[in-house]
Amino acid sequence: MSWAYRILFPLLLIPALPYYFWRMLRRGGYGAGFSHRFGFFPETGPKTPARRRFWIQAVSVGEIEAIGPLLRRLHATGEAEIVLTTTTSTGFRLAKERHADVTLAIGIFPADLWPCSALAWRRIRPDAIVLVEGELWPEHLAQARARGVPAYLVNGRISDRSFARHLRFRSLSAYVLGHFRTIAAGSEEDQRRFRALGQEATLTGNIKFDVAGDAPMSADERARLRAELGFGADPRTVVLLGSSTWKGEEALLLEVTRKLRAAGRDVRLLLAPRHSERRAEVAAEVSASGLDWHQRSTGGAVAPAGTVVHLADTTGELRRLTRAADLAFCGKSLAPHEGGQTPVECAAAGVAVVYGPRMSNFRDICRGLEKTGAALRTADATELAATLARLVRDEAERAEMGRRGAAWHQGNRGATERTLALLRADQPAR
Repeated sequence: MSWAYRILFPLLLIPALPYYFWRMLRRGGYGAGFSHRFGFFPETGPKTPARRRFWIQAVSVGEIEAIGPLLRRLHATGEAEIVLTTTTSTGFRLAKERHADVTLAIGIFPADLWPCSALAWRRIRPDAIVLVEGELWPEHLAQARARGVPAYLVNGRISDRSFARHLRFRSLSAYVLGHFRTIAAGSEEDQRRFRALGQEATLTGNIKFDVAGDAPMSADERARLRAELGFGADPRTVVLLGSSTWKGEEALLLEVTRKLRAAGRDVRLLLAPRHSERRAEVAAEVSASGLDWHQRSTGGAVAPAGTVVHLADTTGELRRLTRAADLAFCGKSLAPHEGGQTPVECAAAGVAVVYGPRMSNFRDICRGLEKTGAALRTADATELAATLARLVRDEAERAEMGRRGAAWHQGNRGATERTLALLRADQPAR
């Protein structure tokens, strides 16, 4: 089957190349490490005796952040040297900023074509490979099998859409998933789905709980952060966060903010779009709202006092900025979008969470948040706007939701240690 993939994948890729090149140009920053995509990874040098060389692939910003605690714990064992790759330019920048001190090398994942992958493998020479969440690359896995190198899937998850595809193409699914020595599932639902596909999976939990490890800020720290954002230090001000928003959701939050302010509520909007390349489009919407606003990417981190909308269109800052909020909306949860963005960081920061009906990628997490009273699911945009308005007015309910979210988060930590134990338990005999 590997040879069929090697023949068919390039034929399917060629028609899609113009679209991918357009996306790369639009996002920018793809010049750095571009040769890595063809397999020309920098030489990593001789291996250190008594250490396994792990090649860890995390596709983008979210996964690069999620893998941080595991990288540090694995490095701290003294048993491993780590080569970290990612797929996006933003992920590459963040990886170098966050993880250079615990890695042997950081680069761009090669195209999943036989010549590119084989060349990268010859240069990296891993003893084990680790893929994060939904990263399933048939050629990469075939290279591992051909060399007798174990492959691990950590924080493994299968979305609704992916699960439907796996069920439809069971033979291909079994071939790809069968390459993994160990699958560490991020939730009970993911574990059930892997098992339904005929694969054994160990439930380790979601490592993202361990990333958002900071407790809610002290009152003084929070006041300083809110002042930095231009929102002032008045405790009566309510900061609404649009967390990783998608097209259409910014307009709704701007309208909610405008109406509440017209009704006499001091509401400020911290707007963090999911994709930074949309900054011009979102900035135009914010400007058209008539509200006083500040753009973080062009105006700097410190906004002028009196800012009503702070457009946080930068990368790698959302976790810290979340802690300034009183109330958060999780993006990609309203039609026509599907899947949702993670609510974990908001809960960890003690922020009340609201989202639309389309949070299928975080089904177990949302179920836990809703059960404990830390989050509210709404049926549509109209109900969402009404719920946000009610919570802006009800300080006691917001505070209680935030308290419950922080407690829920603390009770769900530990996935990093469980994942690390799986990787260490599988050490080859020396």
